[in-house]
Amino acid sequence: QLRRSLHTQPAIFSSFRSSREVQPLEQYPEVEVVHNPPEWKFVERLLPPQTVPQPVEKSSYPSGWQPQTADGATDGYFVARTKNHMVPVYLHTRFRGQRRITVVRRVQGDIWALEREVRRVVELARNGKLCATRVNELSGQIHVHGDYVDVLREHLKNKGF
Repeated sequence: QLRRSLHTQPAIFSSFRSSREVQPLEQYPEVEVVHNPPEWKFVERLLPPQTVPQPVEKSSYPSGWQPQTADGATDGYFVARTKNHMVPVYLHTRFRGQRRITVVRRVQGDIWALEREVRRVVELARNGKLCATRVNELSGQIHVHGDYVDVLREHLKNKGF
């Protein structure tokens, strides 16, 4: 009984077939477009900002976040922060989590010097065992076989990146 009553009332479940046809433009109310109304200030505060604001300068932050201080002049390379002011070190998992690859992105300058340094830091974390790395110069990325995101983030933070 309920199923039949729902199908007999198409207004409840409307679609393009049940909607009214477009009427001539004279039947619709006249609309004035105002580009800069005074009420717009109330709408603007609800919109998200266009860019991420610069963080407030403090001596230390409760989350442990540190601002970028190095400019890369002494090392010959530079690791730029993301638009959210975070260190660009990520973990990629493949083959249902069996293969873990740590990726350092946004590298500018001498990427091979940073790769040697990253390899040295990871090998110290592995108690001297060798690690496999891959460098992509065009995209400015270094791939390290294994999960070393925390180790590399801390190292780059300590260097000021």
